[in-house]
Amino acid sequence: MTAVHRRSLLVGAALPLFAIGTGRARAAEFSLKLANNSPVTHPQTVRQQEAAARIKAATSGAVEITVFPNNQLGSDTDMLSQLRSGAIDMFTLSGLILSTLVPAASINGIGFAFKDYDQVWPAMDGKLGAYVRSEIDKRGLIAMDKMWDNGFRQITSSTHPIKRPADLKGFKIRVPVSPLWTSMFQALGASPISINFSEVYSALQTKIAEGQENPLSLIEIAKLYEVQKYVSMTSHMWDGFWMLANRRSFRGLPADAQAIVARELNASALQERADIAALNGSVAADLKVKGLIFVEVDKPAFRQALKSAGFYAEWKKKYGDQAWGILEGEVGVLS
Repeated sequence: MTAVHRRSLLVGAALPLFAIGTGRARAAEFSLKLANNSPVTHPQTVRQQEAAARIKAATSGAVEITVFPNNQLGSDTDMLSQLRSGAIDMFTLSGLILSTLVPAASINGIGFAFKDYDQVWPAMDGKLGAYVRSEIDKRGLIAMDKMWDNGFRQITSSTHPIKRPADLKGFKIRVPVSPLWTSMFQALGASPISINFSEVYSALQTKIAEGQENPLSLIEIAKLYEVQKYVSMTSHMWDGFWMLANRRSFRGLPADAQAIVARELNASALQERADIAALNGSVAADLKVKGLIFVEVDKPAFRQALKSAGFYAEWKKKYGDQAWGILEGEVGVLS
């Protein structure tokens, strides 16, 4: 039995759960768990709660989604395992961490590939996103059409400013549990340490890691400015969340309920993107007030360092010519 609980197992998935437009719930009820790794106040959590409320209303109470934010149900790797088994029905996860199961899912995080959002969204809502969703489907999961924004990632440090690749030599930097992150920072001469996000603050506080990298909005929300001194505006990779569903759980819903769930989650993803854009407009000033020192960097030097280290050639080989060709079709030649 998955985490989708049915009042009656005799109600088949092919039968409508309720009559659209009548407002009358039928006998069956579906209760789903949606997990994420974002703080309660993060736009991702807020918008998921709103989507859950709209889904409940649109299905006349027949489909109820409970949101479990902030790693309440375990680490990212734990929750991915639970999603696959059906203990969790839905989970928003960075493609870079999902790559431990779906290698192609990390392609949006190739270092210094995307210059700005004008390149990100056409790619992820278009051919590149469609390619990754097809790869996710092969692993028994369903990915909704619209990704949720996590933002461009910046490097923070408690010891010294990072301005150029040489400043990363031997630098102990926390990275998520993902081969791409480890590979990139090793290519830049750093000493990456893979740690789940729930443990980042304590790792920085106890100096297990000198620094970390995350979008500005998350640096503020997670209060990382309390244990870091510098933030280098590298924008070294763009990161987003796939809204993933356990196939058995999702397909266990009647077709009309599936359509409503997908519609509302995609709508909230677009709203969350706007939220992050608005946050990005104000969070830098807030972080400066809280003591973080902002550092401008030589981005072309970082990109050249990755190229010289063979980083792009290595990952082109790993992703394959088809995926890499789609990426370069959106952002230009990398290797």
